[in-house]
Amino acid sequence: MAVPAGALGLGAALLTLPGARLLPALWAALAVTAVACLALPLRATAAHRRVRVHDGRRDAAAPRASRRRTVAELTVVVLALGAVETLRRRGATNGAGDLVAMAPVLVGVIAALVLVRLYPLPLRGLARPARRLRGAVGPLALARAGRTSASTVLPLLALLTAFTVAAFGGSVLSGVADARDRAALLAVGADARVEAAEPLPSGLPRRLGRVPGVREVTEAGVDWLARTPDGRQSLPLAGVDPGAYAALAGRTDLGAFPEGRLTRPDGAGSGSGSGSGSGSEEAVLPALASPAVAERFGDRAFRLRLADGNTATLRIVLVRDRTPAVYGDDFLVVDRAGLPTGSVTPNVLLLTGDGLDAGALHRAADDVGTVHLRSEQRDTYVDSPLQSGAERIYTAAVAAGAGYAALALLLSLASAAPERAALLARLRTMGLTRAQGRRLLVLESLPQALPAALGGVLTGWAAVRLLSPGIDLTTIAMSTTASPVGRAELRADPWWLAVPAVTVLVLAVGVAALQAWWSGRRGAVTELRAGDAR
Repeated sequence: MAVPAGALGLGAALLTLPGARLLPALWAALAVTAVACLALPLRATAAHRRVRVHDGRRDAAAPRASRRRTVAELTVVVLALGAVETLRRRGATNGAGDLVAMAPVLVGVIAALVLVRLYPLPLRGLARPARRLRGAVGPLALARAGRTSASTVLPLLALLTAFTVAAFGGSVLSGVADARDRAALLAVGADARVEAAEPLPSGLPRRLGRVPGVREVTEAGVDWLARTPDGRQSLPLAGVDPGAYAALAGRTDLGAFPEGRLTRPDGAGSGSGSGSGSGSEEAVLPALASPAVAERFGDRAFRLRLADGNTATLRIVLVRDRTPAVYGDDFLVVDRAGLPTGSVTPNVLLLTGDGLDAGALHRAADDVGTVHLRSEQRDTYVDSPLQSGAERIYTAAVAAGAGYAALALLLSLASAAPERAALLARLRTMGLTRAQGRRLLVLESLPQALPAALGGVLTGWAAVRLLSPGIDLTTIAMSTTASPVGRAELRADPWWLAVPAVTVLVLAVGVAALQAWWSGRRGAVTELRAGDAR
């Protein structure tokens, strides 16, 4: 089996990379084939180096690990912990870049060794209470799970390592996507943005609201030329309707605030929220400001000269890092109804919705304003082979991890398939029904699949938490090293943690049920040898 598999692997590698060198691929294929061919003879030689009359039964829940195994496992764990700590302290860009590829595997090895040590404990703890259960299926399945060979826990090593690699790669892809989405949202302010240098037509919000996919249209008037009275400082001023704008900031998570804090005080002017207020220079309007502007003016009242020559008196009552209407580190947001009439008219429309069509928005805007879409802005962050190549590598890592996990589980179940089929045949001669046979095989497979699934979730989460301080995803996520959202961090994604675990459970249960069904169709006679039923 090893020689054809090695030849097929070499052929697949050469077809996948036709320009690669032949000699390294040939040596790699020969090495893998040699290891596969020599593994079983060397194991048999080591097992028979001393003549033994009876070696005893090697139950998974009974024997204790030897001192050599304990020392070897502790050595591997200490080395892996040291490598992970080095990556956390130095980071991937400060001499620890080679550890990034090894780090998920190292964390998986640590968790797998710990799980293999803890695996017999629940089996021992449940053995005695299971005897009190009614029926024979539950106690028999638990007893068989504890009496299998100790070597059957070895697939846990492969499962946990594959789970960790898949969870890590999926979390990287998810972190990159989140960073790009956040940066695009900061740049646009919503799902779409229509702005112009001149005031927008009054009927434009109604036309845009009828575009398929648009849920809300929020108006804002942005004065980019507002200055302090001495003319030395320029501060973008956004005049908004506090209610609608507070709802937009809450939906987009860009500086959410209570609308009542920004509403103009009584007597500041009259009129609607469309900017028709008759605000006076004496009225002090509450304002929302960026941290830089708040540090500059503090909590005192100050005057601001608008682009049309009018002035407004403001006092900063809220401080937020971001706001939808203005992109940058300096901004002020006030109630548009409190500003002088006609000073800051709506020239920005912020749209929220799903599946927005750029062509439909352009037709509705009728070329009176520039249309920016969040999806289009997000696509501008991917423009280098480094980014696309890194994403393909992590996607391949996820696929490889999932494939190895499924392969390890299937090989483990296939190796025990003949023995399970013979067991079902013997038990059917004693009156076991087909339904009970299915339950027996399913319950017997759970003690291996369930710890692997739960351990895989915990290991994947721990790997991401441990390695996130040393890994910066900004280079992969953004086309430049400077990210508008700051450092793109690696975060655990529940989806990538849960899917591999659920897949393994479904696969284990499905294979066990399929084996029980197939054994029931063949009948007990074909599975038994002479004397097996006695």
